[in-house]
Amino acid sequence: MRMLQCRCSKVYGGCQSFSVLEEQSEDMMATEELQAIIQRCQILEEESFKGEDFNLFQVAGQKCLEEGYAAELLEVIQNEKNKVIVKSMGWNLVCPLVRCILSYKQEDEKREHCLKILDQLVQLCNPKELLLGLLEQIEQTSGEHISHTILLLLQPLQTVLLKLHSKKPYSVGLSLSTILNQLSLLPVPYTKEQIREDKLGLCLCCNAVVDFAKPFVDEVVKNMEASTEDDDEELKEELLKFCLKSLKYPLLIAQLDQLHEDIEEDPLRHFAAEILGILLDIRELLPTLFSHHGSRNQNWDNPDFLDVDRKHSADSLACLSYLVFVQYFGIDCFPMVFSPSYLLQCNMTHIEVLLKRTEESVLTKGLDLLENCLLRVVDNSLHRPLLEFKGFITAPQGLVKVMTLCPIEHLRKKSLKILQLYIDKFDAEGKYILFRCLLKTSNHAGVEGYVIQNIKNQIDLSLKKANDSKWFTGPQLVSLLDLVLLLPEGAETDLLQNSDRIMASLNLLRYLVIKDNEYDNQTGIWTELSKIEQNFLSPLHTGLNMSKAHYEAEIKSKKENRRESYNSKAVCSVTVGGEKMPNMTTEMQLQVLHSALFTFDLIESVLARVEELIEVKIKTIT
Repeated sequence: MRMLQCRCSKVYGGCQSFSVLEEQSEDMMATEELQAIIQRCQILEEESFKGEDFNLFQVAGQKCLEEGYAAELLEVIQNEKNKVIVKSMGWNLVCPLVRCILSYKQEDEKREHCLKILDQLVQLCNPKELLLGLLEQIEQTSGEHISHTILLLLQPLQTVLLKLHSKKPYSVGLSLSTILNQLSLLPVPYTKEQIREDKLGLCLCCNAVVDFAKPFVDEVVKNMEASTEDDDEELKEELLKFCLKSLKYPLLIAQLDQLHEDIEEDPLRHFAAEILGILLDIRELLPTLFSHHGSRNQNWDNPDFLDVDRKHSADSLACLSYLVFVQYFGIDCFPMVFSPSYLLQCNMTHIEVLLKRTEESVLTKGLDLLENCLLRVVDNSLHRPLLEFKGFITAPQGLVKVMTLCPIEHLRKKSLKILQLYIDKFDAEGKYILFRCLLKTSNHAGVEGYVIQNIKNQIDLSLKKANDSKWFTGPQLVSLLDLVLLLPEGAETDLLQNSDRIMASLNLLRYLVIKDNEYDNQTGIWTELSKIEQNFLSPLHTGLNMSKAHYEAEIKSKKENRRESYNSKAVCSVTVGGEKMPNMTTEMQLQVLHSALFTFDLIESVLARVEELIEVKIKTIT
């Protein structure tokens, strides 16, 4: 033992002298430095290597790579005498090695030498240390180098992971998570040109990662029934996390419809199919799809997994439902035992999540999922109790937000179409509750006018049927009309801003006066005339008079200002309907003001007609 200590002391002293020599001899060739440290370490046992030895080996190896001596370094790595040194120290070369590989052109011979060095390191080095070195390189890369680095290191990383025995599931999960975190920094290509170009390599990387994961999927599948080891469940859990993260990004953001017909195979659609395939293989598609509806797998009860669930499941599961029920991925394995109304109920949470987003591709997924679920449901078959579930109320409210706030025209139009489809699926009581809710929550005159038109249609159906619906006749209808036949702020209501609602209400009242016989009074309208006069007709008269006087005064003022102005095209601002309009010439402002007066005249003419009809009916009774 004493002799061994003395020998180590001499070697350590030699290493120190070499360090000083290295600093002082700048002209010493990189290969000579490497040979010097190799010769010194060859006489040591592995456990005798010092921290300085590691540093010197790394510096010398890096210098060889940077100065173009990759072939010489490869010879050192391949030398059987250096096997122990490479096993202990080789992983330190990963960083400079990756940097050099990425800097060389594809056909450069030096690049080929570097790749062979990397392969040797994978075969010889300690798997745990090499794993950390590889993941560090993936984690530290940025920009356009992300995809190049990932594609370069996936195969070595896979080989290292397959050599691991302890903590293999954790290491696989860490690797997949690191890769996906880096890919999430890349924008998702959207147009067919962007997908075809795949400038930053996201599409290529996504499908490469699936190939990277396949051996671990195969391992889980192979041992699923035969093995009861915890490692198999842990590995399965890590693969499930990988699928959930992939569903959230990039698949949730990706445009996955089949519009790109001239692209032979959309790589992101292929990636989606592969992710669904993994879920099917590990038997987690249905448990995951219905994880919030009583079909929970035991993995979902794991506290560690619940953290991932809370973070990713809302977006991930929404995307998964879209892929299954709209794009039909994995639908062949889906049991056709669930009723359309149950599937709609299961998907309402996902639809709510999607409609809250603002990205066009995500909103499109939400609208498509809702439409697809509704098309399976028979008209008038959904019952009122379903509206007690949160999603059945928030979904139409989400549609209203898209209709009124989304800047994309085709999505606004589609939302309106789906809202009508949604209304049509409920029975009379469901429609009644839905109309009340929308009138109270939409805060948009156009939407309220649309709902009032729907109410009119339902009243018409009830009056024509032998067994009329109690929800759109009698006391129930009177209660609903209390929300319709009134001005929100009395005579001070902004009539221009609420013109759609007011016109729809007047048309409904006119219809009721004409269609409902005063002797039958099926709608209850004739016993409510005094209340309608007080809450709606009288304030509307007052409001019209005030509004017309205001706008006529504005027109007069503009005309006078125009005469006094030297330039009739002078630019100024105007406020209409409570909102300041863009700068306009005086002529343009006058056009807007006259248009407002026309709207008031139109409302006034319909109001006069309604009052005339009421008066005639009352005279007939008396």
